[in-house]
Amino acid sequence: MIEFTLWDILRNLLLATRWTILLSLVSFIGGGAVGLGLLFLRISKRKAFTTLAKYYIELFQGTPLLMQLFIAFFGLGLFGIDVPAWLAAGLALTLWSAAFLAEIWRGCVEAVARGQWEAAASLGMGRLQQMRYVILPQALRVAIPPTVGFSVQIVKGTALTSIIGFVELSKAGTVVTNATFQPFTVYGLVALIYFALCWPLSKSSQILERKLNVAHRNH
Repeated sequence: MIEFTLWDILRNLLLATRWTILLSLVSFIGGGAVGLGLLFLRISKRKAFTTLAKYYIELFQGTPLLMQLFIAFFGLGLFGIDVPAWLAAGLALTLWSAAFLAEIWRGCVEAVARGQWEAAASLGMGRLQQMRYVILPQALRVAIPPTVGFSVQIVKGTALTSIIGFVELSKAGTVVTNATFQPFTVYGLVALIYFALCWPLSKSSQILERKLNVAHRNH
């Protein structure tokens, strides 16, 4: 029987952690881009656009991420399309993240005083100009803490992708456990690595929120 040292276990888990981080970054950046588009649709004056964005958000927020992963991975297979696990994982997490980020940002935009819209309109600005030069810069300050906080949910959400065969940290933990027969050690290290990834993000969100609140009160 092969003997595995603590370093052997940790090294393999750290190698898999790279994919957790990469998938989290892809999902966050991709979700942010799609979410920004959804935000503009959601606050549009055209009812068709707002309805479309609303149903999209309700669909992805109202269904389990696990089910979305299954559909992305197995659903397209019904049409003869072979989807790699990494592509299905990235696509599902991106679309899921977009729904939540769009709603977070919509709340931040709506937190901007209505008078700011009216002031921008009185200067002859169009809807996009109002958003770009007046509304978004103010909403951004409010949006940073919850956006950073949601990134923690994305990191933790990557653990579900192991169910479709994507080898990230939690999947690697299962593989290493099967090889070493040391579940307590392996999953203890997995938990510590997730904590090391998520705690700085959570703390950053809290610090940013406090700083922005202080800055807001000083003004």
